[in-house]
Order: sequence, then structure tokens, then C-alpha cells
Amino acid sequence: MKKMRIDILTLFPEMFEGPFGHSILKRAAEKGLVQVNLVNIRDWSKGKHKTVDDYPYGGGAGMVMMPEPIVSCIEALALKTTYDEIIYLSPDGELLNQNIANQLSLNQNMIFLCGHYKGIDERIRKHFITREISIGDYVLSGGEMAAVVLTDAIVRLIPGVLNDETSALSDSYQDGLLSPPVYTRPAEFRGLKVPDILLSGNDREIAKWRYEQSLERTRNRRPDLLTE
Repeated sequence: MKKMRIDILTLFPEMFEGPFGHSILKRAAEKGLVQVNLVNIRDWSKGKHKTVDDYPYGGGAGMVMMPEPIVSCIEALALKTTYDEIIYLSPDGELLNQNIANQLSLNQNMIFLCGHYKGIDERIRKHFITREISIGDYVLSGGEMAAVVLTDAIVRLIPGVLNDETSALSDSYQDGLLSPPVYTRPAEFRGLKVPDILLSGNDREIAKWRYEQSLERTRNRRPDLLTE
């Protein structure tokens, strides 16, 4: 499998140092399965002060990210790489779910654009962005944290990233249900015992129990998933 490439366009590349320097994302990069490039949008600003925002036409509070630096950055990258998706992290994009993560994990090259201020000029959204994704119905100060979430959700699905190939397939939402309860050693902790079925060694009955627990947990906590 070829290496996945994710180019993240941001005003604050230093915000990614912690999340991308540890755990699964770090191991995926070390295994050569993914390459994440942090691209500073300010590098494409022609102004003396590297300005990337301006006042909105029509008035109103806040600033808007200008089209020229962002488009120049996208076009420069596109000269060397063919992108499957150019994604804008936006609170009014489609809500991220496991199905979307599964779809995107099949892509080879993607751009993630992190917005700031009141957002980006609408002309960028209409003519250069192929998809808009939100990680929830709330507003963040910028798209960087959303880009971290989206990257993590996708990269962990790449074959070879997780040590146990079946781990990602048993996550919550993969089959439309929440995951069942999980237990580990000791078998009894302060009088609280692991369910006997999990100690039985009967794989068929264990699978049945886990499905029933997943169904019950989903019905209690996320009944909306059962009606979609």
C-alpha cells in the first residue's frame, strides 16, 4: 500500500506538535504509512506583514481569511500532488462519523484546511473545496483541533497502523452500534466480578453476548443510531 499524504493548511503549525508527536499518529509516520505535512498559509502571503485576513464586505464583527494566500498555497501543492479531497474543517460542514472516516481512509492524498476568525472567503469554499466536515455542533477558535481529530480518525484505519488488525473493526460505530463493555485482569476487583461468559472460552456465546450488550448500550445511550 502506498503512503497516505495529508497536507494540513494552517496559521498555527506549532499546535500540532503534541498530538502528532505521540501514540498512533507518530507510529503510523514511523512505519511509513502516512506523511502529514504542516503548511503555513502565511508563507503564501505577499504582504510585508504576512497578512492573511481582512474586514468583511458589508460590515460586521470579526475578520475573514483572504482568498489569495489560501488559493496560492493550494495551487502550489496541486502542481506536485493530485488530491482526492480538499477538505475545509468548518462548524457547518457535514458531521463527522465513522462512515465518513472509513471513506476517507481509502484516499491517497488529501488537504485539510484549518479556518480561523469568521471563516474563509466564500469563493474558496465554492471553487476550491471539495468537502466540508464538522466534528460537532459547536464552534472552536480554529480548525486545528478538528484537523487533529479527523486525522486521527482516518489514520488509525490504515492497514498496519494498529498492532491488532481487527482492533479498528471492533470500535464503536463500525457496525452502527456502540461497543460492548470490556474487562481485563483481575477477574475480581473489590468484589466486582467479570461476567462469567467472558471467562468461559466459548467464542460463539461470547460473540452473542457482546452483540446483545452492544445493542442494549446503543438503545440506552444512542437510540438515534438504531433509527437511522
